[in-house]
Amino acid sequence: MRTLALDQLKTVLCLGAHSDDIEIGCGGTILRLVAENPGVTVHWVVFSSDDARAAEATASAQRFLSGAADANVEIHRFRDGFLPYDGAKVKAYFEELKRRIDPDLIFTHHGDDLHQDHRLVNELTWNTFRNHLILHYEIPKYDGDLGRPNLYVHLEPARVEEKVRILMECFPSQSDKAWFSEDLFLGLMRMRGMESNAPTGHAEGFFARKVCL
Repeated sequence: MRTLALDQLKTVLCLGAHSDDIEIGCGGTILRLVAENPGVTVHWVVFSSDDARAAEATASAQRFLSGAADANVEIHRFRDGFLPYDGAKVKAYFEELKRRIDPDLIFTHHGDDLHQDHRLVNELTWNTFRNHLILHYEIPKYDGDLGRPNLYVHLEPARVEEKVRILMECFPSQSDKAWFSEDLFLGLMRMRGMESNAPTGHAEGFFARKVCL
């Protein structure tokens, strides 16, 4: 399995079931990574979208990845909520993806996430990239399935603010949802910062099933 050295990463793969998942789960970490390692290449894959959501996802990814050496954004049109029922097609895409990309680090959904689309992306990530460093991010939502992260990335205030600003500006289609709010995103990062004793006060939490140091 690959070891983790953020300043030496050459290729990172970000996987999200829906158009805002990557940003919510690891947006601050991506901003920090790109700022501290401008030579990195990021592959950004979203599985479920429609025309409006695809436009939002594209605009958001461009802002998060503006400092990367290279960025490849793929937005697919699988139906929201039905990803497991399109499992064969999604699996075929993962098989094609591994022939193109050999990432040093992969961000994906948490395996205990209660959303069926999220769980499938996690399952196929591990099924496909078995000898890679994989970190699971978390998505706060109505289901109440937040867990206990065992890996944290500390975030400077400017990156915390930038993450939330991009989310609120790029995803107007989600503005009517009670859980999609600035205070929720800030609150989760503040809580993870408290848990990890972050000198900056904020952090993103991840779940690492296997890590080599």
